[in-house]
Amino acid sequence: MRRICAVKRSVRFPVSTALLRRLALASIIANVGIVVTGGAVRLTGSGLGCPTWPRCTEESYVTTPEMGIYGVIEFGNRLLTFAVGFIALAVLLAVLLHLPRRRDLVPLAVAVLLGIPAQAVIGGITVLTDLNPWVVGLHFLASMLVIAAAYALWRRIKDPVGPAEAVVPAPLRTLAALTTVVSAAVLVIGTWVTGSGPHAGDHGAARNGLDPETISQVHADSVFLLIGLSVALVFAFRAVGAQRAARAALVLVAVELGQGLIGFVQYFTNLPALLVGAHMLGSCLVLLATLSVQWSTRERRPVAPSPTPDAADRAVPVAA
Repeated sequence: MRRICAVKRSVRFPVSTALLRRLALASIIANVGIVVTGGAVRLTGSGLGCPTWPRCTEESYVTTPEMGIYGVIEFGNRLLTFAVGFIALAVLLAVLLHLPRRRDLVPLAVAVLLGIPAQAVIGGITVLTDLNPWVVGLHFLASMLVIAAAYALWRRIKDPVGPAEAVVPAPLRTLAALTTVVSAAVLVIGTWVTGSGPHAGDHGAARNGLDPETISQVHADSVFLLIGLSVALVFAFRAVGAQRAARAALVLVAVELGQGLIGFVQYFTNLPALLVGAHMLGSCLVLLATLSVQWSTRERRPVAPSPTPDAADRAVPVAA
C-alpha cells in the first residue's frame, strides 16, 4: 500500500522546483532575445520584408527567394515567436504538473503564455500599418510587459508560499515604487525617440513627427532622474540595514550607467545600428534590474504547516 502511494506521489509531482526555475529563466532569456532580434529586423530595414501578416506574402506563409535577405530576416523573427511560445507553454505545463503545491504560479504562467500571441498580433498590426512608429513602440512595450511577467514568475518560484512582508520602511517602499514608475516612463519615452529617428525598419516608413533633438533631451532628462532616484535608494537601503535591497539598487545603478553610456555614444555617432541594438538589450536589463529592486523591498515567509489529525491526536495536553 505504501509503495502505491509513493508511486502516485511521484506521478503527481514530477517537476522539481529547480527544473521549474530553469524553465522560467529560459522564458525570460527567450523574451529578451526576441526583443533584440526584433530590433535587428528594424535596424536592417527588414520591417516589411514580409509585406503582410499573418502570411508573408498574399500567396505564401513563408518567405520566397524573390524577397531576398529582408524577407528571410523578417520571417526568421516570426519563427522565433513560436520558439518563445513553446518555452512559455512548457513553463505552464510544468507549473500545472507542479500543482497543487504552487497554485499561485498559474496566473503568471498563463499571463506569459497569452502575452506572446498578443505581442505577435501587435507585431502583425505594425506590418499592416506600414510600420507606424506609434504601433512599433507599442510592440516593444508589449514585450516589456511579457518580460516583467516572466520575471515575476521566476522570482515567485523561488519564494516560499506565504504572505509578503516589508523589509524596508514605508517611505523607502514608496521611493522604490516611484523609481519603478520613472523607469517605465524612460522606456516609453525611449520609444518616442526611436519613432523620431532614422531607423524606421523600412525606407518608406513614416516617422512620428517629433523633433529628434528635443525628444532625445527629454529622454536624457528622464534618465538623469532615474539614476538620481536609484542612487538615493542605494544610500537609503544601506542606512536602514537592508543589504539585499541595497545590492539590488547598486546593480540597477550600474546597469543604468552602462545603458546611459551606450545612449550618449550612439546619439553623438549618428545612431550606428550595432549600438542601437545594444541599447535595446540594455532597456531589457534596466527593466529586470528595476524589478529586482522592487522585489527586494518585500520578503515572503513560509507558512507553518497545520498539524495533521494524527499529530493532533498524539499531542499531550499541558497541565495548567
